[in-house]
Amino acid sequence: MKNSIAILAIFTIAGATSALNAQTKTSVQTPLAVTAAFAKEHPNVKPVWEKEKGAFEAGFIENKQKKSALYTPAGVKTESEVEISASSLPDPVKQYVKTHYKGNTIKEGAKITKSNGEVNYEAAIKGKDLIFDHTGKFIKEAKD
Repeated sequence: MKNSIAILAIFTIAGATSALNAQTKTSVQTPLAVTAAFAKEHPNVKPVWEKEKGAFEAGFIENKQKKSALYTPAGVKTESEVEISASSLPDPVKQYVKTHYKGNTIKEGAKITKSNGEVNYEAAIKGKDLIFDHTGKFIKEAKD
């Protein structure tokens, strides 16, 4: 019994350490142009990098807000995303979810700003991300 408890404690500590390291380490090899572009805009922020469809996404917290930024391999930012509360989403977004996804609640929301200034909204529901334009008009559904 003592061995089982000791083994469980070791795995628990190892898992917690891995989770902490995942928050501070770069998870993918990121080109210098990408990291330099990010550092120029966010000099005191440590991002977690992921590769997304040939681009590089920096996930980070700045001013107590969850954010992300998407860059091409050449270091050109194509969009940024800021987490917002579900209640801050435009009313047409909330109504669309209520009507077309009955029984689902919006877990979280995001405001996405593309490099050309276009604004979209994202509503995360169970296993899906729903994308809307700046007026709240539904654009598409994507797997979470």
